[in-house]
Amino acid sequence: MAQIKKTSYKLDTQIIAKLASIMCSYEEIASVMNTSVDNLKKRYKDIIENGRAEGKKSLRRKQMEVALEKGDVRMLIFLGKNYLDQKDTPTDAESQEPLPWPNE
Repeated sequence: MAQIKKTSYKLDTQIIAKLASIMCSYEEIASVMNTSVDNLKKRYKDIIENGRAEGKKSLRRKQMEVALEKGDVRMLIFLGKNYLDQKDTPTDAESQEPLPWPNE
């Protein structure tokens, strides 16, 4: 793998945030920005974390849109399981008790 030069100049934080918002790894961002992962973690960690949070928010918004506006059944099921604790196999306390056996 090629050596990455250490940078002494300030990196473009908007590009870093955009890359983080599409869930790029530290290694990918470092490669694009021509810097080290250590430099990113030391100086730009907050920007990367905020960018990833924005990406997650955008993804969640699109999931809700697909589920509610377009009525995508698979997305509705996924969101129901993750946010409403719905399950494929509901548990019923009554069904968990053993069956009564007649005494002989």
